[in-house]
Amino acid sequence: MSTAMIQTIDTPDGAFTIVADERGRVLASGWTADADSALARIPLRQRPTDVAMGETDAAAAARAYYDGDLAAIDTVEVVQTGTSMQLAGWAALRSITPGTPLSYAEFAAALGQPSAVRAAASICARNAPALFVPCHRVLRSDGSLGGFAWGLDVKRSLLAREAA
Repeated sequence: MSTAMIQTIDTPDGAFTIVADERGRVLASGWTADADSALARIPLRQRPTDVAMGETDAAAAARAYYDGDLAAIDTVEVVQTGTSMQLAGWAALRSITPGTPLSYAEFAAALGQPSAVRAAASICARNAPALFVPCHRVLRSDGSLGGFAWGLDVKRSLLAREAA
C-alpha cells in the first residue's frame, strides 16, 4: 500500500482520528489523538507503508454526523480485509438503523449464524473503521453495552445521540 492520510478532528466525544488510503477510503478510525493507535487497528497486510498528516473526505462526514446528520457516515467508503464471515458482518453493521441497536445474538442471526454469538462479537471487536462501520450499534442480549474498543463512555454517547 502507498501513502495514507491521517487526520484528527475534535468531536463531542473527544479527538477522532481517521486513516484513509490514497483514494479517500477509510482504513481505520477511532476516538484517539494517537495516530499510532489508529494505525495499529489496521491488519499488517493492509497497513500503509507511509503516512502523512492531511485532510480526509471522511472528516466532513464525521462532522456532519456529530451535527445531527446520522446518515452522513453511510456514504463513506471503507476498506477491510478478513474472512468471508467478517466481511459479511462488517457489511451488515452498516445496515443497522441508527437508534435501533441489535443484540450480539440478533447480529449473529442476521449473518445466518444464530449460534455464532462469540464470532459476531469478534467481528465487532476487529472493526477498524469505527463510526463508519457502526459496531457501537451492537449490544449484549440484556441490553447492556458490552465492549467497545474506544471505551464505553463513547459507545454510550453515540447510542444516546442516535436514539434522540
